[in-house]
Amino acid sequence: MVTPNPFAAMFGRSPFQPLLAHIVKAQECADQLLPFFEASLVGDWETAARIRETVTRLEHEADELKTELRLNLPNTLFLPVSRTDLLELITVQDKMANKVRDITGIMLGRTMQMPEPLVQPMRDYMRTAVACVTQARQAMEELGALLESGFGRNVSDVMQRLIRELHVLEHQADAQQVAIRRQLFELESQLPPVDVVFLYKIIDWVGELSDRAERVGSRLQILMAR
Repeated sequence: MVTPNPFAAMFGRSPFQPLLAHIVKAQECADQLLPFFEASLVGDWETAARIRETVTRLEHEADELKTELRLNLPNTLFLPVSRTDLLELITVQDKMANKVRDITGIMLGRTMQMPEPLVQPMRDYMRTAVACVTQARQAMEELGALLESGFGRNVSDVMQRLIRELHVLEHQADAQQVAIRRQLFELESQLPPVDVVFLYKIIDWVGELSDRAERVGSRLQILMAR
């Protein structure tokens, strides 16, 4: 008896179903970032470790979806998008989950404590990054709905609005990053040098999370333009 492949069945409906399943995992991963940060602020490393385990599990599940998509994606698709574009999109999406794994891993491994003056700015910065990932998911959902409904380019204004909002969020994250780096520079003399190095790394990685979410929007724009 042949066991049916549920992932292959998803392709029977649309290749956007596994793409959406993947970005949902990426967003679930990003959603763990703020609870993890809050646990780290109060030194609750037991809770932080549990959240990190959740991040690792979700990132692994996203990796499995990525692998299955690459293995099951047909060479020919009856859709106004190319196989190459879809493969590039899944790669960009996957980097969001990877970055959350990296951030939580280094913070937990070093039991990093955020300097008090940076707590609220970093909290806001992380919220913006997570909002970018959420917006990228919404844009993906919209594109899938448009293509499957047959409306095509006639309603691409909806997609353009979602992607413009994503760009605005990413620019906001950029501005927050610049401000936080400036604040950290002013605090450097009061902190252990090694801590300063890793704080800059975390700041950069949160910025990469929002940047990678914006790249999802950019890839979706390319799909709509072809």
